[in-house]
Amino acid sequence: MSDNLCYTDAYARATRCTVTAIDGASVLLDRTVFYPGGGGQPADNGWLRTDDGRGWRVTRARRQDDDIWHELATDDPVPEPGTEMTAELDWDRRHRLMRTHSALHVLCGVVWRDHRASVTGGNMEPLSGRMDFEFESMHAELVADIEQRVNTEIAADRDIRVSILARDEAFAIPDLIRTKINLLPAGISVVRTIEIVGLDLQADGGTHVARTAEIGRVRITGYESKGRINKRIRMAVEDA
Repeated sequence: MSDNLCYTDAYARATRCTVTAIDGASVLLDRTVFYPGGGGQPADNGWLRTDDGRGWRVTRARRQDDDIWHELATDDPVPEPGTEMTAELDWDRRHRLMRTHSALHVLCGVVWRDHRASVTGGNMEPLSGRMDFEFESMHAELVADIEQRVNTEIAADRDIRVSILARDEAFAIPDLIRTKINLLPAGISVVRTIEIVGLDLQADGGTHVARTAEIGRVRITGYESKGRINKRIRMAVEDA
């Protein structure tokens, strides 16, 4: 099992590590900072560097069972098991994804609080994303109001907290039930949650900023119908 710092410290940009296995152009590390993707958030990329100056570009991290594999862009030999090195994120990209992911959670919190519309899906790239909600109708005035309220919550500089809860404890929290936590496979015994204090609480495996003000500003770039009770909101994240 890979020890992954991203789940407890999203601001860890690099870590010392050792190669434990190789598979073609992919390597397994005993310790990493790379998020392997999931929940709509793309996987991290970055670099592996040895103390003697060798380096490899990591194009993608991916989860396989309990391990995080790092896919390398190279025709040269990959580092052998036992090689000590530093795993380093493309931090600018990761931080943009953190801002975007947290912005989407603010959007979810506002839409649920003000309209009781649940999330049905979502996806993101650095500084842009979209969320689908159980809305029967949507119009320009509604979307403009949502944008204003989202930016008000961002400017409120709310804490964003990560917690690990036992399954039974998580299932007893109504706010988690409404985000369909009951659909988690039976074999999952603990649940990682992201709380925007005073606004939103969700089960989530991704990386987030520590406070909402770090997001910047949100601009809703479009909306569309994806079905009778399924409406999509597209947004961009900008500097404040």
